[in-house]
Amino acid sequence: MNIIVLAKQTFDTEEKIVIEQGSISEDGVKFVLNPYDEYAVEQAIQLRDEHGGKVTVIAIGPERATEALRTALAMGADEAVLISDEGAALDEHAVAQILHAYVSQQIFDLILGGNFSVDNGSGQVAIRLAKLLSIPHVGSITKLVIQGGQAEIERDAEGDTEQLTAALPALFTAQQGLNEPRYPSLQGIMKAKRKPLQQLSLSDFDSIHSQPLTARVSVSTPPPRQAGKRLSGAPAEQVQQLIGLLQTEAKLFT
Repeated sequence: MNIIVLAKQTFDTEEKIVIEQGSISEDGVKFVLNPYDEYAVEQAIQLRDEHGGKVTVIAIGPERATEALRTALAMGADEAVLISDEGAALDEHAVAQILHAYVSQQIFDLILGGNFSVDNGSGQVAIRLAKLLSIPHVGSITKLVIQGGQAEIERDAEGDTEQLTAALPALFTAQQGLNEPRYPSLQGIMKAKRKPLQQLSLSDFDSIHSQPLTARVSVSTPPPRQAGKRLSGAPAEQVQQLIGLLQTEAKLFT
């Protein structure tokens, strides 16, 4: 079974976000393999150990993203691919297009990824890629069993559990609870240094694949939380005050 894992390098979840001139500062920041992608890597390794085959982890990002890929290799993945974004401002559409250009040329039975990345949190790339590949997609999975070319899945459905089946090849995104990702052992870290890590660039793909449809204008932190307000008067008067505040301060309607 050939399994592809979509990975991304993100800020460590313990890092403090600093905004400078409308952008997030990366000075002195610690980067990690996106936590939700760890579940995908772990599940891929377990399935490979059960069914045979190999696990390939692919990421799009700057040179430093090789650190996240090395983490996946140390966990037990077989090989990795980094497509350098060369500092380009890629949106989810462009990332999915680039991944499609690469993945569509590979032989695979299953694609796994994190439910979303902890930086952007859009959860768009996987479903866009599945659409481009014309394969089934199920998100937020918490259980995955492969039997005879079929996948039996349980997924988190807003506090409930949904049970589904899908024919392979298919793409699934991992939710917390799917498994318990292993920590890379010292032996795994040493082996990771000798495992294949292919490096490509955007120039290896047609330029149409890297053209974003959206652009981030600026980033800002939420305004400081203000103290709550106590409404006075009869219930009818309080309702009128609340409507006024929702209109003038919360800007919920005009």
